[in-house]
Amino acid sequence: MSQETHNFQAETKRLLDLMIHSLYSNKDIFLRELISNASDALDKRRFAALTDSALGEENPHIRLEVDSAIRKLSVRDNGIGMTKEDLVNNLGTIARSGTKEFLDQLSKADTSRPELIGQFGVGFYASFLVANEVTVVSRKAGTTAAHKWVSTGDGTYTIDTVEDQPVGTTVTLTLKPAHEEEGLSDYTDTWTLRQVVQKYSDFVAYPILTQSKKPSSGEGDDKVIEFEDKTLNSGKAIWMRVEKDVPDEEYNQFYRHITHDWTDPAGRVLTKIEGTIEARGLLFIPAKAPRDLFRPDVARPGVQLYIKRIFILDECTELLPNYLRFIKGVVDAEDLPLNVSREVLQSNSQVRVIKRQLVKKVVEFLAKKLTDDRTAYEGLWKEFGAVLKEGLIRSPERNEKIYDLVLGTSLSKTGTLVSLQDYVGAMKPDQQVIYYLTSPSLDLALNSPHLEAFKDKGIDVLIFTDPVDEMWLQDSDGFAEKRFVAVDGSDVKLPETEGKAKTDPEESKAAFSDLVAAMRASLQDEVKDVRISERLTASAACLISDKGDMTPQMERLMRLSGQSLPKTKRVLELNPTHPAVLRLQTRGKAESQSQDFKDLATLLYGQALLAEGGQLENPAAFAKLVTELMARA
Repeated sequence: MSQETHNFQAETKRLLDLMIHSLYSNKDIFLRELISNASDALDKRRFAALTDSALGEENPHIRLEVDSAIRKLSVRDNGIGMTKEDLVNNLGTIARSGTKEFLDQLSKADTSRPELIGQFGVGFYASFLVANEVTVVSRKAGTTAAHKWVSTGDGTYTIDTVEDQPVGTTVTLTLKPAHEEEGLSDYTDTWTLRQVVQKYSDFVAYPILTQSKKPSSGEGDDKVIEFEDKTLNSGKAIWMRVEKDVPDEEYNQFYRHITHDWTDPAGRVLTKIEGTIEARGLLFIPAKAPRDLFRPDVARPGVQLYIKRIFILDECTELLPNYLRFIKGVVDAEDLPLNVSREVLQSNSQVRVIKRQLVKKVVEFLAKKLTDDRTAYEGLWKEFGAVLKEGLIRSPERNEKIYDLVLGTSLSKTGTLVSLQDYVGAMKPDQQVIYYLTSPSLDLALNSPHLEAFKDKGIDVLIFTDPVDEMWLQDSDGFAEKRFVAVDGSDVKLPETEGKAKTDPEESKAAFSDLVAAMRASLQDEVKDVRISERLTASAACLISDKGDMTPQMERLMRLSGQSLPKTKRVLELNPTHPAVLRLQTRGKAESQSQDFKDLATLLYGQALLAEGGQLENPAAFAKLVTELMARA
């Protein structure tokens, strides 16, 4: 049997229809594509003039012309233009890009490449999203003949020769009627055009012009209506300029423009990536965190992506990790992998290189701020510290350098924020671990019974109050070769304080063995064990998490995320020197089965739970118990 080779067949009209209506989610993009093509044409002419000055143009520009009476919009440029053959090859052949072919030729010739935008050869066809008919009139620089290409998007087109045309290309769209429900704006309206241009093409290097009426001169019949050119784009990509040449106020104005945040940013980070990948970034750190920072369902302006100063995405999440989602700004790359409609960034090694560089620069900026302006940094930490610490959770995006940025509240320094490096540097010689306490609030933490022994012995503890703290601290391998130890855990071993009488833990356990056994029996539904404490000095009791058990903060976090969890029983520790505990001990075995003893045990447990900010399962029953005990007393 002989093998045959066949070419795929395609129904051109159907293919064109699918491409037009399936690639693009926003009809405004047609203008971005036409302006991008015009900008490429101007770049090509400028490049050609380097070797043939006769091809040059002193006033390169792009012009938008509208005729609302007949619903026509024209995009005119005085760029390189096209021959009849170019029109057939570039417009009559779907997915063939003249720009790509031009760059390929330059690559073969080993010539430096101009910055051109087009890649796929399909952007032009976005015109049929908004137009019933598209006409292209073009004359190539260095030639005298001009040609007209016309199509209604039905899979056919016509080409004619036309006379007396300037060098360049004019694309004229016979627009469909405006239809709000279908996303069709009135593109003959100058305000609409201005809005679209400023969103997608504001930083195109060439002026994008349109005509508007000048204020009338004269009166009555002598009034003269004149028109003047208005530039729709700024043309100034602020991130391309040298930082020292740009005033702070101009950066602040740009920040307000892209974020609609009328508070000046707290800082900015400029970066330039060169080599096999070329990109620039201008990032801002806001002064205040938005209220919806922790709501994943809310879309917010983040880092905008531009390709050669053409707007692509409003929030490019691929360029920064989620723990830096508060960062605003722009990234402008010379070339990045996009889908065919240029609306979605495709992840690859180039994107990862840019991401690493942006993260590095932001972290370096924050580290320098911590060193140079501690007060300003503490303000930023209060706004964004909880988000930054998400970067310490064990994951592919874990960033060990964030440890250098972490601040915790110091117990011994009366609520002052200190860094991990500050804490380690001030540790006692015999201290081998970093002690910490997580709590729903700072007030609760500072009054926690778990801290009594640390206050007594003068050992500092770092207090953390954000929900994320429980996760990154449990995930952590430590800092500066010191591991993290929770003061409400079961593995806390404190050194004895010099000058104070030492107590024998074994003697205390033996002396209170009957009480411990009775308390275990009374509270068996609430706690997993009862022990004599070595950490309490003032409170009667406290609850601790046994090794390997879920902490109450983690349990609370899991429940908030919607997960159903069984109750985690904890360990109740009793202070052997507290009068209430000593009074219970004196009752001995004889009263351990009485209702009074059981009620007092329940009261002690409830007080320990409330002292750490926990919630009683039945507050009403506990309040009733307190009242009854008061009456009996």
